[in-house]
Amino acid sequence: MTTPDSDAFGRVLEAGYARLPERFYARVRPTPVVGPRLLAWNEALAAELGLRTDALDPRALAELVTGNALPAGAEAIATVYAGHQFGQFVPQLGDGRAILLGELRDRAGRPREIQLKGSGPTPFSRAGDGRAALGPVLREYLVSEAMHALGIPSTRTLAAAATGESVLRERALPGAVLARVASTHVRVGTFEYFAARNDRAALDALCGHVLHRLYPHLVDSPRPALGLLETLIERQAGLVAQWMAVGFVHGVMNTDNTSVAGETIDYGPCAFLDAYDPATVFSSIDRFGRYAYANQPHAAHWNLARFAETLLPLIDPDVQRAADLANQALARFESLFETRRLALWRRKLGLAVPLEGDAELAGDWLALLAANGADFTVAFRSLARALPERAADAAAAPGIHPGDLLADAGAFDPWMRRWHARLALEPTTAVARAQAMDLVNPALIPRNHRIEQAIVAAESGDFSQFTALARSLARPFAEPSGPFADLALPPQPQERVRRTFCGT
Repeated sequence: MTTPDSDAFGRVLEAGYARLPERFYARVRPTPVVGPRLLAWNEALAAELGLRTDALDPRALAELVTGNALPAGAEAIATVYAGHQFGQFVPQLGDGRAILLGELRDRAGRPREIQLKGSGPTPFSRAGDGRAALGPVLREYLVSEAMHALGIPSTRTLAAAATGESVLRERALPGAVLARVASTHVRVGTFEYFAARNDRAALDALCGHVLHRLYPHLVDSPRPALGLLETLIERQAGLVAQWMAVGFVHGVMNTDNTSVAGETIDYGPCAFLDAYDPATVFSSIDRFGRYAYANQPHAAHWNLARFAETLLPLIDPDVQRAADLANQALARFESLFETRRLALWRRKLGLAVPLEGDAELAGDWLALLAANGADFTVAFRSLARALPERAADAAAAPGIHPGDLLADAGAFDPWMRRWHARLALEPTTAVARAQAMDLVNPALIPRNHRIEQAIVAAESGDFSQFTALARSLARPFAEPSGPFADLALPPQPQERVRRTFCGT
């Protein structure tokens, strides 16, 4: 039986989403587990949240992370939502293995929700067990925290804990629970749920909740719902551009996995590119490449159109006027995305001043990578070693030269001459340029094969690889050294992970 509320967090949670009408969620407590054991505690995030970081009792924390105990003030709920999954509308989904405990204000005054993922069945589990296996929990911990370190908006992971129980997937696997932190867990699919039921009162309440918590500057605007749509269009355009710039493939960009905070959420079959190929698909359930790397901006735009449809009654009482305003907002997505993406390509190429022809220069570099099977991350990182002031002096530019990464070694030189000529038009100094490039082209990403190796080891009780990877990924722009140097290396052909799975 779940124990009474605990003050082990050192903070009292607020109800937050649970203040909305009860048709927004179901009240459900986590299902107790037999052997809670703390696996990882994110001290940096805990400090950011104002949680107790000194004299921690791992046993008490394990009880909280697994849901055997609840933090003081928690009102445990599972939220309901709908969603378009691979383009098909499902009128009711919901938190089938996650329970929202409540929220608090972090040290910067921002609202942050705390949710337990893998904490047992809910009324929305649809015959599932409500549990999570150790592997997906560790994957989400590593990738979500890596995304944060890369400067990409994301949900965060506060902690992971083992349950001491097995979950049955293709085989019996050790169970675990993830403590996830987000600005909000409201999704486009949450709005879709109430729009499908023509529940105008619920849409009003939901829109008001999101605006007051995340976008208070829009509350008194002439059209708050339109402002919400426009803001999310801007945030999603920027978010997906950032994904593309680091080679991230989300894998399941359904509307129920699209946060209205503009944060990356739900790290299921996600992965990062090794060899650059814009058609790359990792997810085992994405059989037709709907969410391939290159299709992600199109998927985001489509999801935003579904969001706009839910907001029409709130934008304007005149249906045609509402549709016209929503379409005008949606029409800006492509230019917003392309502008943000090109700005990121410029930074990755060491270009500070926008000039005509930069898009072609970046596109031709990517085409070279694709034609030669070059590793996306290593190739961009290596460009700082081929800057004009360093290319002639190998001693001043140790490391891999980009030309060495291409199967056709001579193919790099013509492009490099164009790039060097473009760099000659830049006002920045050589040192500043190299430093700036190394601050936007990561040396380290959560490599698919390294994550899998860490998971396999952890399933056998060895968490050393997970710990080493988590610590290294916290500093993605620093060259890993010593025993961690090989974490930056691309996989050998036999190590490549070509398929990833949701874990449910």
